[in-house]
Amino acid sequence: MQQLTERQTQCPYCGEMIDLLIDDSEPEQNYIEDCQVCCQPIIVDVSINVEGKLIVVLCSENE
Repeated sequence: MQQLTERQTQCPYCGEMIDLLIDDSEPEQNYIEDCQVCCQPIIVDVSINVEGKLIVVLCSENE
């Protein structure tokens, strides 16, 4: 069964806090998810560092 981790982070467009569900079974991911508040497309980069910590970076499409 797939393991999902909930992460609260800030939208790069509107600045509101949003909740993301991240599949941490894949070590590196890149996908687009719409902001739950302003509906803008957010580029989500997910990786796991050498200590096993989940790293989530959000960017706007224009960055």
